[in-house]
Amino acid sequence: MPEWSEPSTATHTAVARQLRLDVTAKLLDPLAVLLDAAATTALRRRVEAEADVWAAQVTGRNERLARETATRIVSAVYQDGPEFAPPASWWRTPFGDLVARRFGHPTADVVPVAVAGAMLGITRQGVHDLVRRGKLDRDPGGGVLARSVRDRLNPV
Repeated sequence: MPEWSEPSTATHTAVARQLRLDVTAKLLDPLAVLLDAAATTALRRRVEAEADVWAAQVTGRNERLARETATRIVSAVYQDGPEFAPPASWWRTPFGDLVARRFGHPTADVVPVAVAGAMLGITRQGVHDLVRRGKLDRDPGGGVLARSVRDRLNPV
């Protein structure tokens, strides 16, 4: 795996903004129906501050902390049900792109061709072509190795 280099301030800012918006939409907005305005306001302020911390953790050099934080965020915000299966467009978001580049896939070692394509921003046919040319590693049981997608996103 290529050594991780911390992304730009713009990337950190974009990831923090996405996390603020997504946590608010997924977790806080539904709670606002049940809680009074003061409680909701306090939670929103807390998420504002925490999103910057989370962004620093997932972009920082501490690999263990970055992986743990990304996994917690994915589990709490982006995973519906037992599997993590975001829409293809999620992989093109600041956080989705960061996850793909840094970890490959947060919950799977092998991904379907369609997911590999979404992670890379290419078609399924493009993935098949990269596998055929030896640029991506196919799993013997089917699918593509997530680490090979990550490595493709991070050329040395």
